[in-house]
Formats: sequence, structure tokens, C-alpha cells
Amino acid sequence: MDLLHYAFMQRALIAAALVGITAPAIGTYLVQRRQAVMGDGLGHIAMTGVALGFVLHTSPVWMATLVAVAGAVGMELIRSRGKTSGDVALSMLFYGGLAGGVMIINVGGGSTTNLLSAMFGSITTVTPEDLTAMAVLAAFVLAVTVGMRRQLFAVCQDEEFARVTGLPVRALNLLLAVTAAVTVTVAMRIVGLLLVSAMMVIPVAAAQRLTRGFAATLGLGIAISLAVSLTGTAATYYINAPSGATIVLLAIAVFIVTTALSTPMARRRAKASRAAEEVCVQDDVKV
Repeated sequence: MDLLHYAFMQRALIAAALVGITAPAIGTYLVQRRQAVMGDGLGHIAMTGVALGFVLHTSPVWMATLVAVAGAVGMELIRSRGKTSGDVALSMLFYGGLAGGVMIINVGGGSTTNLLSAMFGSITTVTPEDLTAMAVLAAFVLAVTVGMRRQLFAVCQDEEFARVTGLPVRALNLLLAVTAAVTVTVAMRIVGLLLVSAMMVIPVAAAQRLTRGFAATLGLGIAISLAVSLTGTAATYYINAPSGATIVLLAIAVFIVTTALSTPMARRRAKASRAAEEVCVQDDVKV
């Protein structure tokens, strides 16, 4: 494969693998608690960090991480209050982050081209320094999502029950939000800040069509995400298309296929369930 002869493609494929693993790892929890749009909001907020990174001549990845983490904490605090006005506050936070990024990059004399690559992803923008930062952040995401999967699952399934059992619900919710923020910045270079939410949700949704248990969904979601991330990044090299759009469209295609496959499977399960119920009724009548 000639694409492996180029250093930028080697970095891009490694970055794609990190995205493919981390996005559904946190996305499974977000889908479980019906917070699928959190990644989209965090992507908007992280734009301010990206702009600050370019203007201050520091790493956009690390700066975006700091801003996204701060935004995630703010989002969780607003959500935990449960007030109707919280939706308005979140909207201002999301779009304020996006507008702030555009304003900072213009006032600081930067180029909006840098923001566009961060919005939609670009395989040529992955530097060795970015790859190191992404690897460190991805290790953190996996340590949290895999190492604390039982506690996080309990909180996502039923907060009240988790609180009764003695789990630190507030701290776990904050940890989940911060981990989602970190995942957003991991995916920034390949998928883009505006499309990262799709990689948190679509592979998980596709896996749910074929699996039932949480662990099975997590494993299959990661496998699907990893496959489309690597395939999409490689395809970008040959067709000269935006990496983020290519990867997301492949993920949607996989979702359509799994949905088509799951329909007859669901029918067979329902038929088998009805047959089992009929047998039980007949046995009760005989008794």
C-alpha cells in the first residue's frame, strides 16, 4: 500500500485508530443516558480552544482540551440543576463557543482555514506533537470508560439507584462529561469538531441493532467505529475527500446495513417468543 510510504498518512491512520476506539467507548454511555448530542455541544465549545491555540502559538489540541473540559463541567452543572432555563444556558454555551472561536481567530490575525480543518477534519494536519497528545488523551478515555465501566453504567442506567448504593453520582457524572470532552479533542484532527458526535453515536446505534447486552454493544461499536475510521481515512488519500465526512458517511452506511440485517432477526426472535408462549399455554391447559 503506497499510502503507508508517507509519514503524514502513517500519523493519520494511527490517529484514526485512536478515534475509532475512543469515540464509541464514551458514546455507549452517552447513548445509554440519552445525551447523544453532548459531543456536538462540546465540539462547538472546543472551537474557542482551537482558536486560542493558534493565536497564542500553543498546541491547539491541548488548548481545545482545556476549554472543552471547562465547558463540560459547566454543562454538567447546568444539567444537574434540572431547570427549564438550562436549555437556554446550554444553547448560549454551545454557540458562544463557536462564535468565540471565530472572533478570536480573526482578532488575533489568524486564518479561518485553520478553524475549517478543525471543524471537519483533515488528515494532513496531524503533527507528531498532536499524535502524542492524542495518544495520552485516548489512554485517559479508555482508562475511564473500561476501568470504571460498572460504576458509569450504574449511573447511566439509574442515578437514584446508584446514589442509594453509595456511588458518588455527582463525581461520576462530572467524570463522564470530562471524558466526553477529552474524546472530542482526540477526534478533532481526523473527524472534526462538528462531526465527532456522529462517531460517538452512529457506531453504537449500529451495534445496538445486532446486540442486546451493554458489553456486547460496546465491543461491536468499537469494532465498527475502528473499521470505518481506518477505511475512511485510507479512502480520503485516494479520492481527495474530507476525512470527517467520508468516515461519517461510511458509519451511516454501516448503520443502514445493520438495520436491514436486524429486521429479519427481530422477526425470528418475535416468532420464536410467540411459539414458546403457545407451548407454555398448552402445557398449562394439559395440567
